[in-house]
Amino acid sequence: MNLAAYLKPLTGWKFWKEMITITVAMAIAAAAVYYFLMPGKLIVGSISGLSIVISGIFEKFLGMTVKVSVVVFIINAILLLLAWFLIGKEFGLKTAYAALVLAPLIEMWEKICPYEKLVEPGTTSVMGDIWFDLICFILILSASQAILFRINASTGGLDIIAKIVNKYLHYDMGMSVTIAGVLICCTAFAINPFRLVVIGLIGTWMNGLIVDYFMISLAKRKRVCIISEDYERIRDYIINTIVRGCSLYEVTGGYSGRKTMEIQSLLTQDEFVNLMGWIRTNDIKAFITAGNVSEVYGIWSENKSKKKKISGGR
Repeated sequence: MNLAAYLKPLTGWKFWKEMITITVAMAIAAAAVYYFLMPGKLIVGSISGLSIVISGIFEKFLGMTVKVSVVVFIINAILLLLAWFLIGKEFGLKTAYAALVLAPLIEMWEKICPYEKLVEPGTTSVMGDIWFDLICFILILSASQAILFRINASTGGLDIIAKIVNKYLHYDMGMSVTIAGVLICCTAFAINPFRLVVIGLIGTWMNGLIVDYFMISLAKRKRVCIISEDYERIRDYIINTIVRGCSLYEVTGGYSGRKTMEIQSLLTQDEFVNLMGWIRTNDIKAFITAGNVSEVYGIWSENKSKKKKISGGR
């Protein structure tokens, strides 16, 4: 493969749009870490939490000040190398970029608005309570992770550890994430009292639940089944306006004995709403059922410009 062909994917608008999206998502994650973890030294199961522990150990036992952002950068760089040799190339450019950009974005928030300005004297919490800090961190971080999962990216860090555990110890991915998170939380005993470690473990568990919820919600699709004499109009609308594939089946009414066609299609929630609105507007008589599909494999794409490829074989 020549250099021009190798670099071609890096010159398209889709690539740069996803890089911008990853940057925004990681800026949100960096804000969550800087404003809700670092002031109270909360250790939730993440690479950021482990970095806070390592920074605290240097300060407590060696009398050295090492910035958390620097530790985050070093750990992520090591993990990316491990991922390259132990897992392979499937993480790709998106994960590498997302992991390495976290530390500079933490530095950015520190320069824009240091958390010391937001913490009341005598406290170590931006929200005034450590539990509120934990909840805010989890919600904001989960939103960031949801954005990344939607464009098939990840934050790196803990995800890399979980994938290594999954590959070599053969646990499922959910258990792998839990194991990695709990191990990181337990390192907090070196700098934090028992109470804060327990809070971190609870936060790790909550974060896993919320991320799982977002992942299921983002992957959810609508399986729509439509029986109508105007099936050709409906088929044309699905293929040429919504730009999705569909399948046609001949069905026979059990009561009437009449033969007609059933259309089946997998749609996003917005596409399903548009289809139902169009059917009502055009007063099309149809019998419609719809159900949720938790995951879709095979020929499915968010890129509407490739409608022929999307609908091929369906």
